[in-house]
Amino acid sequence: MTAPVSADVISRLKAVLGEGGWSEDAERIAPKLVEWRDRWVGQTPFLALPKTTEEVAAVVGICAEAGQPITVQGGNTGLVGGQIPKGEILLSTERLRAIRAVEPLDDVLVAEAGVTLAEVHAAAAEVRRRFPLGLASEGSATVGGFVSTNAGGTQVLRYGVARNLVLGLEAVLPNGEVWNGLKRLRKDNTGYDLKQLLIGAEGTLGVVTAAALKLHPVLGSRAVAFIGIGSPQDAIELLARAKDAAGGAVEAFELMGRLGIDFALRNIAGTRDPLPEVHPWYVLAEFASAEEGSSERAMQRLLEEGLAAGLVRDAVVAQTEGQAKALWAIRENQSPAQKPEGATWKHDVAVPVSKVPRFLEEADAAMRAFAPGCRIAAFGHVGDGNIHYDVLRPDGGSDAAHSARRDEGSRIVHDLVARLGGSISAEHGLGAMKTQEAKRYKSPVELAAQKAIRQALDPKRILNPRVLF
Repeated sequence: MTAPVSADVISRLKAVLGEGGWSEDAERIAPKLVEWRDRWVGQTPFLALPKTTEEVAAVVGICAEAGQPITVQGGNTGLVGGQIPKGEILLSTERLRAIRAVEPLDDVLVAEAGVTLAEVHAAAAEVRRRFPLGLASEGSATVGGFVSTNAGGTQVLRYGVARNLVLGLEAVLPNGEVWNGLKRLRKDNTGYDLKQLLIGAEGTLGVVTAAALKLHPVLGSRAVAFIGIGSPQDAIELLARAKDAAGGAVEAFELMGRLGIDFALRNIAGTRDPLPEVHPWYVLAEFASAEEGSSERAMQRLLEEGLAAGLVRDAVVAQTEGQAKALWAIRENQSPAQKPEGATWKHDVAVPVSKVPRFLEEADAAMRAFAPGCRIAAFGHVGDGNIHYDVLRPDGGSDAAHSARRDEGSRIVHDLVARLGGSISAEHGLGAMKTQEAKRYKSPVELAAQKAIRQALDPKRILNPRVLF
């Protein structure tokens, strides 16, 4: 727990933030102290609500001078606890709400940190452009959050992670100075790329206050299919065929096990099983291109070839936008559908795409030996090797007993991931949940380099002090 905040610091913060710019009201603050799955609950004596970059700079400057730690929070959709304070001042970016510019000729949108991903999508659509970062939490995830965590999502296969979609940043550094790096350039080879240091740094090297985001054309031809398959290996082979059939038009290729479908049918109102028969695994595939009808034709070729090769057991192709959204809702509700099922060991891991089947086979065997009766819900972005591997308590079992073995069970999963050349955090970050564990898998050279970077920019360890190295 962080040391108490001095009355002098709080008084100075109130003065620079003004009316409406802060809160000490427990009821107002309470929703920001709980992670949405209820795994982390925090405490803070003071909520800072700056509405401009200058106010963020003033808050950070005061805290830097006093040696007062800060936890930064966006939409509170993080899954590794890095946004939940443990006595630090909580700085929320929710009032940084402006979309400063939308330039279709430059394919750039400049948005402040508190703008939600859904609002970015809507603003881009108004000028017939799109920002191709897809997250289930788009209504609450914010620009500052998805930049600071280098979010991934469902369209990484084609467009890359958040760092591939950011052209420039504005940020307040740990000493309170403002770095204006809001460039709109595709090329800028003039030294260290500071924005890439901040992207994925989880708020430890600076508070992102605005970002210049890369837009892409709207693609008129789109095909979405829900495909029943026999195994993860079939999914990998079907993915290779999809790339051949559609070229660069493969937008998404998502894998889901049957148990996750059952959870969605049971726990998410309005969910319907897309296929008449049950299959052990499913793929949700999406193609998109500018040429009218080309995606639909490519999807048809893929399914015909997949059926002939024994890779596809059954499939349905969305005929309307509403049907496509319903198919996507099954995928996006995989995590929410688990919540009523009880305690879960969640893993956000990545392995080379070719090793996904081996990971799933060996992890399943290890978990069933370690925790007999456990239920395994695996799903994720198989096109980029990112699997959400979730181990739920036995049906009717004890939440407390299952949770008590989480660390030991996760160690088994993560050790397997490391042996396969993977990562223990593919897209969620390390946060408070994995920072200490990550040291087990990083070399002393890498840890020393990361610590040196942080020491140079934040020698007092003011920003998000419990996160990273």
